[in-house]
Amino acid sequence: MVAKAGDFQTFQGVDMGKDRQAARVPARLPRGFTDRGAAELAAQRVLLETIRRVFERYGFDALETPAIEYTEALGKFLPDEDRPNEGVFSFQDDDDEWLSLRYDLTAPLARYVAENYDRLAKPYRSYREGYVFRNEKPGPGRFRQFMQFDADTVGTASVTADAEMCMMVADTMEELGIKTGQYVVKVNSRKVLDGYMTKAGLGGAHNAGKRLHVLRAIDKYDRLGPEAVRDLMGRGRRDASGDWTPGAGLSKEQIDVFFESMLSGSIRHYSESDLEGYETGITQIDGKNFIADYFGLEALAKQLSTTDTGSDGVRELQQMARIFESCRYRDRIDIDTTVVRGLDYYTGPVFEVVLTFDVPNERGQPVVFGSVAGGGRYDGLIGRFRGQDVPATGISIGVSRLQAALSALGRLKDEAPRGPVVVLVMDRDRIADHQALAARLRAAGIRAEMYTGTSGMAAQMKYADRRGAPAVVIQGSDERAKGEVTVKDLAEGKLLSEEIADRQTWREGRPAQVTVPEDALVSEIERILGTGGQGENGR
Repeated sequence: MVAKAGDFQTFQGVDMGKDRQAARVPARLPRGFTDRGAAELAAQRVLLETIRRVFERYGFDALETPAIEYTEALGKFLPDEDRPNEGVFSFQDDDDEWLSLRYDLTAPLARYVAENYDRLAKPYRSYREGYVFRNEKPGPGRFRQFMQFDADTVGTASVTADAEMCMMVADTMEELGIKTGQYVVKVNSRKVLDGYMTKAGLGGAHNAGKRLHVLRAIDKYDRLGPEAVRDLMGRGRRDASGDWTPGAGLSKEQIDVFFESMLSGSIRHYSESDLEGYETGITQIDGKNFIADYFGLEALAKQLSTTDTGSDGVRELQQMARIFESCRYRDRIDIDTTVVRGLDYYTGPVFEVVLTFDVPNERGQPVVFGSVAGGGRYDGLIGRFRGQDVPATGISIGVSRLQAALSALGRLKDEAPRGPVVVLVMDRDRIADHQALAARLRAAGIRAEMYTGTSGMAAQMKYADRRGAPAVVIQGSDERAKGEVTVKDLAEGKLLSEEIADRQTWREGRPAQVTVPEDALVSEIERILGTGGQGENGR
């Protein structure tokens, strides 16, 4: 159908001219989403470039997968969800296929590797960055769209790859300005957790629900403490608000299996100086029994010696510990048996990065910042597509949380980038000449724009100020006739104007304003920008 001009005055019987006010669409942002301005995006760009630089230094290559996948390809692995399909944004295509927005970057990688398996060099090392989406109830600091930055190694069962992930993310923290002591990489193994489950008599499919309850309780250990975790493993717990959380229903004897060592605090990190002079084994430090081997793995091996899975997990952690020590990462990485990680597809080592410094919460109270990255081994995920397991491990950084942490430390400033040089329009009959001045600056690598509005000189100057322009370029008919331009340094002018007492002095002095030949325009702007002939891009 071809629309006629008069058709646009009405829409579905509504006179748009008469009822325009009533038909106005409200401008509102959906819950759980946020807009980001130039300052935040500039800070994020610095963060992403730093992560990318470290990951590429470790030999990882970039990969991009689409934000939309077939729903069946994503699987049912949404973290901490009893009904995973409820947590994704899905729609039906015109061919009746169900599609979903990705909820992480790992499931799309699994699909990509399975689809291209034969042509990929293995181990296949890649990193990805992008937004992921969760159809969950939003809240303070909890968004439905957020950015992740992942790295994965696919095709090797060696825990060397897991150890490398831990060292790489530690190097990333250091490169971002988060120093040793302000963060720790915590490492555990799902096999160790499974070993404790077996010791407590929680093996078998019929105990799957109890195991999930226990894992969720252990995951809350750092936040709630030992007594609350005991309650959650037992009958349940009533929190300060009065809400009741049902427990796993374990007996006291079963709970004691977990607390005899795993949750007793007997395995913890000591610096090298703390342990100086002690032999490997159990020893006295500060009047208590502790494990003097650095990562406390000898005692853990004894406790799980009767379970094959648990013993395998300890051996893998011991291999990783030797790598950490030989590469001098012992002050940045801990073995911590309370690390669980939420995803059901983890099969071996799991790890997370925890920031240890305090930040104020919504009420102004100091709280530990917490986790900003996590990952682990997932040897079964790609097998969903290929019919056989493919070993893989990876790490995922929560970019938004990490950006907030860096801002809190003062390592990342949410400042808008410097605005462009603005060429003012003095004569609208000579627009092409004004645009040519902007083009000359851009050709030299300088960010520049010509004012495209219709306002006069005062409004144009106000526009340049609001844009954060470092300078404006002015060429009236007199300057053009002489082959000259006037350049006004706005930052310097603002400083000087604060020292000028009256309008007459201002008009006579014209602070931070200079007239130069057109051929000297670029060099004058570079002098103001302080780029030394390198443009704004360092060229």
